[in-house]
Amino acid sequence: MDDALKTFFSEARELLADMETALLGADESPTAELDVNAIFRAAHTIKGSAGLFGLDGVVRFTHVLESVLDEVRAGSVAIRGPLLPLLLRCCDHVGAWVDALESGAEPGPAHRAVEDTLLVQLRAFLDAPAAAPEAAAAEPAPAAEGQWHLSIRFGADVLRNGMDPLAFVRYLSSIGRVERIVTLPDAVPTLEDLDPEGCCLGFEIALVTAADRATIESVFEFVIDDCELRLVPPRSRVAEYIDLIRALPEQPERIGEILVRCGSITERELVEALGVQREADPAPRLGALLAEQGRVAPEVVEAALDRQRQVRETRSSEASTIRVDAAKLDRLITLVGELVIAAAGARQAGRRVRDLELQEAHATLDALVQDVRDSALNLRMVRIGATFSRFKRVVHDVAHELGKDIELVVSGEDTELDKTVVEKLGDPLMHLVRNAIDHGIDSPEQRAARGKPARGVVGLNAFHDSGAIVIEVSDDGGGLNRERILAKARERGLVAPDQVPADHEIDQLIFEAGFSTAEKVTNLSGRGVGMDVVKQNITALRGSVALASRPGEGTTVTVRLPLTLAIINGFQVAVGRSMFVVPMEMVDECVAYSCADGHDYTDLRGGVLPLVRLRDLFGLGGVAPARQNIVVVQCGGARCGLVVDALLGESQTVIKPLSRMFQDVRGISGSALLGSGDVALILDVPAIAKLALARHASRAPSNDYDRQRLVATV
Repeated sequence: MDDALKTFFSEARELLADMETALLGADESPTAELDVNAIFRAAHTIKGSAGLFGLDGVVRFTHVLESVLDEVRAGSVAIRGPLLPLLLRCCDHVGAWVDALESGAEPGPAHRAVEDTLLVQLRAFLDAPAAAPEAAAAEPAPAAEGQWHLSIRFGADVLRNGMDPLAFVRYLSSIGRVERIVTLPDAVPTLEDLDPEGCCLGFEIALVTAADRATIESVFEFVIDDCELRLVPPRSRVAEYIDLIRALPEQPERIGEILVRCGSITERELVEALGVQREADPAPRLGALLAEQGRVAPEVVEAALDRQRQVRETRSSEASTIRVDAAKLDRLITLVGELVIAAAGARQAGRRVRDLELQEAHATLDALVQDVRDSALNLRMVRIGATFSRFKRVVHDVAHELGKDIELVVSGEDTELDKTVVEKLGDPLMHLVRNAIDHGIDSPEQRAARGKPARGVVGLNAFHDSGAIVIEVSDDGGGLNRERILAKARERGLVAPDQVPADHEIDQLIFEAGFSTAEKVTNLSGRGVGMDVVKQNITALRGSVALASRPGEGTTVTVRLPLTLAIINGFQVAVGRSMFVVPMEMVDECVAYSCADGHDYTDLRGGVLPLVRLRDLFGLGGVAPARQNIVVVQCGGARCGLVVDALLGESQTVIKPLSRMFQDVRGISGSALLGSGDVALILDVPAIAKLALARHASRAPSNDYDRQRLVATV
């Protein structure tokens, strides 16, 4: 039961996320078609699943929510307008229920007070006498007899609760005439799995009656919470039957059976059509034949075909996907890391004994280990789109709070990176998005004065570059107010009164701890906590943050992160007795060292290449050998050369975190345990490249100064 309950919590969150996405889509594009049935099914599934586990509080709340959504489906209530933000708050409340129940805590008084308020607001829509603008599609109240179609699936506990499904079906005769009825036994399990007290019945019923919807629903009043009931009113066959087909259970696949179930044709008509199909040569498709005979509208046939394709795709997806505990994946990655280290040790041992056959076996083993490593890491790779989608709600809520009209534009959702990176990326991105909304996007009045569209744009973009993932958070606001930033920095003593920093240096001031230009403290900004935390968190992930701002046009914050925090392909180099690893995806080429005395750059095929001597940078001492090498590295468009003593070649590198003592060391991003048992330091190439370019621009010759800038400063 514990495992099943965990599955409920996980699936409930997925359903709530789907509901929220659909609702936000309706708010962002008022003309877009809204899948009300999908929203209703999500709420209904949560309610039904919660009932299985005796979560009565969730059931009570979602029942009222489901009733309102049912009115929306019927066209009696418009979902756009005041109801939409209420439904979003209801999603939050159900999510709070799930969080509280998962933690084993009972919701407190504050939670119940919020629920009481939401229920009052929801019931106001149930009691509303008039339909909103979207109610133009609502069904007319039949003044004369018409044929209704009833689709009903009784819940498993109907019999246990003392109810007889057939009694409800028979009672329909008291309000009308049952023209035909189809019993659906698909849910009946095999004999050995059959529960004699469980109900597995469903019915498709054609009912001719003058009664209205409320009267028909009242027949099933005592089982309404334990069944799925769908009503198709008279004189709206095509549109309503299309909706019904899309809402059908996944069985069966055959289009003929789907059309029989929804009441579009009878079984006799299906048999006749199948007979014509068998006699024809070549045999026409059944859907086209029924449409040609005039028995089914072409739109209904197309909807049934869409449903058929959807069923097959869903089955294929379910058959190829399983849920795995994240802890098991983490354990697998750890074991693969140990395997990589052990394989490297075996390879070095084979080289020492100089056994050719043993070395060939080790080469085969290395290839297999690399395949295992890649496959294991791919298991932890997830799309960043799920993280991006969270910010749609953030933009919606914060924009409404600030009185701004803002659209979130997302691209690169399919970009993949390690699950552990994604988990730690949420908070920094939250700060950046909220900052773009609050500080970046202008007020409507300012945008109008600058000739900009009334709707501001916040962009989220992700892409791969040089073995890393790059995430851009942009806005089309007014850009950074550098004069204001500089004045605030001088006020705090961060910049001397007579100092005139460059624009990019002014931009970097917003990353200082406690720095804020907000005039007043709000729940969004003004406390000086945000951008400095972003930089700290990104740096802890071995990443970097860059900022570009254009006055009057907007600001873009670029975050560069490694794809994984576990295992990388590395290129080993040596300086004296010290070993270093350069991430392989940043290595362009290796060339022999050549440089004029007194210069920290060299000529590389007619271009200037800044150099960084690792011996001098880290103060390793010793005498450089007569022959040195340059490892040309590239990161984010910047190139530089690392001067080393020896090139040791490519190897798989298991990343080990640095101890707390070395966490503030810049130029080193981690450590690695080699097969020989030695420890190598992993170079922070972006930081070193940044230093090389800055030093080349300023021509600063002091090695001590360089080392202080790299190691002792941010």
